[in-house]
Amino acid sequence: MKEYKQKQESPFQRLQRKLGERIASAEPGEKLPPEPEFARQMGVSRSTLREAMRFFEAQGLLMRRQGSGTFVVERSDVFDTGLEVLESLETIADRIGLEVSMGGLEIEELSADEELAEVMGVLLGTKLVSVTRVINAKERPAAYLRDILPSDVLSQQDLEEGFTGSVLDLLIKRGNPPLEQSRTEIRAVAARSSEARALHIQRGDVLLMLEANLVTQTGKVVDCSHSYFLPGYFRLHVNRKIGII
Repeated sequence: MKEYKQKQESPFQRLQRKLGERIASAEPGEKLPPEPEFARQMGVSRSTLREAMRFFEAQGLLMRRQGSGTFVVERSDVFDTGLEVLESLETIADRIGLEVSMGGLEIEELSADEELAEVMGVLLGTKLVSVTRVINAKERPAAYLRDILPSDVLSQQDLEEGFTGSVLDLLIKRGNPPLEQSRTEIRAVAARSSEARALHIQRGDVLLMLEANLVTQTGKVVDCSHSYFLPGYFRLHVNRKIGII
């Protein structure tokens, strides 16, 4: 019988394992040693340690605070959901008993450029409203959301009272315009400065992005959204039928 040799760990894999064990044994909120000291403890360079730590930051297990250091984060429940039905993060969180909150809300007016005008079926220069915010899970940033809508669909005044983070829930509750479906594309992207800053990660870290157009029953696109998720906080799945050959 042919014998299979166990594949040896690479130095970087060994570092990630040791770092994972160190995080698992730490108390939530515990501050890790300063980077130079921690690198010496792990027997690696600062750049190698930093690269290994980025994986755990993306999983939501470490949080780097500018000027303060790196801290171990309490492990949170994940947003576990299927993709067959469009639901807000608040609805999913309520179903699994996860406490969420909104932070970093920014509302601004902008004019439709050529791309947005084409997608939304409006005239070039039409007034739009951009809504960006962070969704926190147990006070840790888990998602960064941006929605762009025509100002006659959602105005700044609509967001001044009672808005908790979900544009979808706001539109559903209002019932106007009547919504039909969401055309969604899912892909992995590298975090840009804006997403990295909002989610307390490093620029270039991998995020899960959902790019969606919310469509009314008359076929009009009323919301163009980009949702950036920390991979460690989300488990998405879909039920698929077997094709007929």
